[in-house]
Amino acid sequence: MFKRPTLIRAAAMLFGFVAALSVAHAQTPAAGNFVEGKQYFLIEPAQPGTVDGKIEVVEIFSYGCPACNAFQATMKKIHDTLPANAVLTYLPASFNTAENWPLFQRAYFTAQALGIIDKVHDATFDAIWKDDGSLRITDPVTHQLVKPMPTIEDVAKFYARFGAKPEDVVATSSSFAVNAKMKRADSLLRAYGVDSTPTIVVGGKYRFTGRSVGSLEQVVPLVQYLIAKEAGAKPAN
Repeated sequence: MFKRPTLIRAAAMLFGFVAALSVAHAQTPAAGNFVEGKQYFLIEPAQPGTVDGKIEVVEIFSYGCPACNAFQATMKKIHDTLPANAVLTYLPASFNTAENWPLFQRAYFTAQALGIIDKVHDATFDAIWKDDGSLRITDPVTHQLVKPMPTIEDVAKFYARFGAKPEDVVATSSSFAVNAKMKRADSLLRAYGVDSTPTIVVGGKYRFTGRSVGSLEQVVPLVQYLIAKEAGAKPAN
């Protein structure tokens, strides 16, 4: 879990994130025995939490967050096990300026506007954290921040692999629509009370992190529990 980190603390924080998600089952509640204020937290006031009539499950993340990269396998499980009354969305954070998160937030909304987000989402993590390295933010040997950091022009070259014209990427990245989405994202993060990544928000009402839930194996059951809780709270039509 990354909470407004500095590079010096990054490795230790990632280790802590993994350790928190590796707690033995005996130390975490059985599915269905989750407790508000312990495994998950109430968002007050509640925010809009539906998309096309379905309960929204949001991952707050950044491509520049190593813990979010490590969390991708769990996100796939969440996606693959969502009930029919729920939908998964993503909300990129920008609060870690030292590690280029504002650029990656802009890149996400640019890809969304260009209709290529499904093609580039996983690949962007790989371009930062795996062998691709075209958008790398740390040196693989020294683990120090690279200089200069990737730019929107670098993102444009990367997106060109997926059919986008670099000039369209650059132009779209500074458009009113993308700037508005970034501003709204930052406002929503504040409303959610989120200052670390990855964080999951369900129905605009409930928030949890890997540390709060205690184990990777409990993430999907907690998501399903909160979806059911939200669905049960809705008045009958």
